[in-house]
Amino acid sequence: MGSSDIRIPIQFSSTFSSSTSNVSGGSNMIEQEVGDQSDADDDDYDDIEEGLAVNDEKLVQKVDTIVDILQNFGSNGPEAKLKLEQCDVPASSELVVEVLSRVRNDWAAAFTFFLWAGKQPGYTHSVREYHSMISILGKMRKFDTAWALIDEMRGGKTGPSLVTPQTLLIMIRKYCAVHDVGKAINTFYALKRFKFTIGIEEFQDLLCALCRYKNVEDAEHLLFCNEKVFPFNTKSFNIVLNGWCNMIVNLREAKRFWREMGRREIARDAVSYSSMISCYSKASNLNDVLKLFNQMKELGIAPDKKVYNAVIYALAKGKLVKEACNLLKTMEEKGFKPDVVTYNSLIKPLCKARRIDEARLAFDEMLQRGLSPSIRTYHAFFSILRTGEEVFELLGKMKKTGCPPTNDTYIMLIRKFCRWRQIENVFKLWNEMGENGLSPDRSSYIVLVHGLFLNGKLEEASKYYEEMKEKGFLPEPKTDEMLQAWVTSKQIAVPQKVDLKDNQVHHCHCPLIKNTSTSSNASVHERDFRKQPETRKVTREKGFSFWEH
Repeated sequence: MGSSDIRIPIQFSSTFSSSTSNVSGGSNMIEQEVGDQSDADDDDYDDIEEGLAVNDEKLVQKVDTIVDILQNFGSNGPEAKLKLEQCDVPASSELVVEVLSRVRNDWAAAFTFFLWAGKQPGYTHSVREYHSMISILGKMRKFDTAWALIDEMRGGKTGPSLVTPQTLLIMIRKYCAVHDVGKAINTFYALKRFKFTIGIEEFQDLLCALCRYKNVEDAEHLLFCNEKVFPFNTKSFNIVLNGWCNMIVNLREAKRFWREMGRREIARDAVSYSSMISCYSKASNLNDVLKLFNQMKELGIAPDKKVYNAVIYALAKGKLVKEACNLLKTMEEKGFKPDVVTYNSLIKPLCKARRIDEARLAFDEMLQRGLSPSIRTYHAFFSILRTGEEVFELLGKMKKTGCPPTNDTYIMLIRKFCRWRQIENVFKLWNEMGENGLSPDRSSYIVLVHGLFLNGKLEEASKYYEEMKEKGFLPEPKTDEMLQAWVTSKQIAVPQKVDLKDNQVHHCHCPLIKNTSTSSNASVHERDFRKQPETRKVTREKGFSFWEH
């Protein structure tokens, strides 16, 4: 297939426009797709509520007003606070949820807004708003502040408590995300202090959180150590098996744990088989995929939709597209209706193999069935685009079909444009993120900074890296080293200017060089609470903490 044949792979047949208009919802569902290796830092498992499907134009205007005020909070926090106090926007639950979703990656702006909203007449934070704010704080490692909000939710000795098991589960997940397994486990046992029961379901939630963020070895150890308290069952083992298969994607460990299930006589079900089949398919081991699939039938274990999706993915990845399509028909005959995950299991490997026509046909068939493409459907097609025009065309189609781009979409495309050395398009995407209500996260900044640096845009890279740290994101060691090397070489290359009167040497200004002559500014920096670790005294008991009164 020549390059002329793949000029615009996103120009699908007329069914694109006719079918998508009748499709609604579904595109924002959290998918655990076969063939997609999960990333522990993405937002798929986030507890921050996604932006609401807001149809009220007045509410949209109010949200935009608040977000505009908070847009440049990092560079001018006091002015933003003043503008919030002066604005006439009344607080409401819908407003708070939407604003927090929009500014989730700037914890200081989000927390300032949250505190402001809580003081407005006629409004009181509900559990939903507290959970969104706690999740933002946890993601930015402001755990003491998050616990202070949980303490506030308890309502004192007289008021009703708003704390739920979900509140503590958010904290467990955030500790797992930063691999602080000890505090995650301590928070799990803190359920008792809040007078919640700790049963097998709560234990499985802990295992899920550990595995989701790749702490699978710890989850397995915890599972085996608690046999007497939480008796073994298939679901608990499936959680850890799925961790090895789909989070870590370690076939050797997955096979070891699979044998361990057999040794301990833990019954394997369709979920167990789907995890192993998925792992084998990611390892391009089609023979073992088919062997397990046939073994299921021999043992009388009926394949579920996830198993079919996993095998379809493996067949398509192994270039057996006809067989994959036949299995899709068999799946339907067995009473399992193909969904967007099923079609993504076809489309992604086809795109990766650059079998564009077949990927298009699968896409068109999906639309004819009334299925809405998911973010991963579009990501598969983005991976094969070759020009900036095609990229922006597909971005436009995403918005029209009700599947707006996410931070991950922009990260993928910024990388692509940086490789193509199309810096104008990089900045165009960066600006478009804000226009679409997305605030850049740490990963977005690091990808942008690296891309600019590798394209020789060193001043811009330095500026955005400083902006990233200004927002409270943790510095990235490799980026620090990279930019510091540039700063050092620049300092050596630029001639030093000597004042003969007082023999003082003046260096060029650079945001990464600390200048001892600006001690007054340094003291201001030290007073900036957003740039300092939390130092307020806390009472710590059994692994969690509260502000000292």
